[in-house]
Amino acid sequence: MSVPPALRQQYLQTCQNLSQPENHFVAHVLQEADESDNIQRTGITLKIAGNNRLVPVQRVTDEDVQVLASVLSSAVFVTGLDLRYNMLTDAGVKHMATFLQENSTLRYLNLMFNDIGASGAELIAGALHSNGTLLHLRMTGNKIGNKGGLHFASMLQVNCTLEKLDLGDCDLGTQCLIAIAAVLTKNKAIKAINLNRPLLYSQEEETTVRVALTLKINSSLVELHLCKHEIKSFGIERLCEALYENCSLRYLDLSCNKITRDDVKFLGELLKQNQTLEILDLNSNRIEDDGAFYLSEALTLYNRTLKALSVVSNNISGKGLVALSESMKINMELSYIYIWGNNFDEAACMAFSALIQAGRLKPNCTDVEPYEVDGHVYLAELSHGLKKHYYWTPSYGEVENTAANSSLAIAAVSENL
Repeated sequence: MSVPPALRQQYLQTCQNLSQPENHFVAHVLQEADESDNIQRTGITLKIAGNNRLVPVQRVTDEDVQVLASVLSSAVFVTGLDLRYNMLTDAGVKHMATFLQENSTLRYLNLMFNDIGASGAELIAGALHSNGTLLHLRMTGNKIGNKGGLHFASMLQVNCTLEKLDLGDCDLGTQCLIAIAAVLTKNKAIKAINLNRPLLYSQEEETTVRVALTLKINSSLVELHLCKHEIKSFGIERLCEALYENCSLRYLDLSCNKITRDDVKFLGELLKQNQTLEILDLNSNRIEDDGAFYLSEALTLYNRTLKALSVVSNNISGKGLVALSESMKINMELSYIYIWGNNFDEAACMAFSALIQAGRLKPNCTDVEPYEVDGHVYLAELSHGLKKHYYWTPSYGEVENTAANSSLAIAAVSENL
């Protein structure tokens, strides 16, 4: 096996050749890569995240990306590049796009929360027309808007290798959401897509209806995020109708919508028949006790495939929470449940305390922990969840324990999710 190039040495030499000042943080990461044992065996992901709190960080600029792209063009052992929370603009993305067009080894690229706009999105999407190796792209938090989203919709018509695309918090508009939904009726490569928090100015839920039509046809999508889509009764009914015909979706994120107790009837009826859904995220809706009863009935008597349920902050009181705890006594497949932010009474606290003490609910599979004061049982919050570290990583580094990100352990569809 060939000896991998000394990345730090190449970086310093390229800085000198291009008359660019050295970025000490980039040099530090490349030095660590040079010393890694994995670089020859399995490849390596360069983590040049601008929000790293373990070492002094000098955030990456457009000029730094020009140098980095030049160095990585010959570094075949680099299979992942994490540039989140830096200072990249459309000018720097030009160098990254050129790199993607020529590169044949990179599988993971994280550009979340930089300063990339519609022009940069056009460059990245254009590069992916010809790139045949990238599996996972995160554009999260870059304000590419409706125009930028349309460029990615166009790319998905051509690219047949990208498996996961994250366009959450990108200010997507109605037009590009409809376009992406239309493309996904034919694209068979995408397994996971994040369309969280678009900018919608209509109450007619036409984007939700289009996504539902896609789910009726698409047989490859495993993970779908529709957080903050203003989904209400009409939209949830259309989604449930589609999922009766869908046999691939395992992870459905409907958090932070306008789903009420009456709307959960549709989800309850769906769960009675659905045999594929493993994760359902209803965080920050308003399903209340009646909604919890609908879910509990389906999970107790019918469904044996759902593994994780989040009903955090749903205005559920003790009766609804007790019903959900009772369903876990009968349904052995439901292993993860997240309930913090609801209205706990003593009966609910005792019910979940009993589940945990009996070993039915493992402490790292829920977001509450029981404690006792003066003979009364209460619940405290734990930092566990489906995607607790979606936006950030803790100060001690990457989290290896799946408790904080259980969705990745249950339904991961590709590397570096």
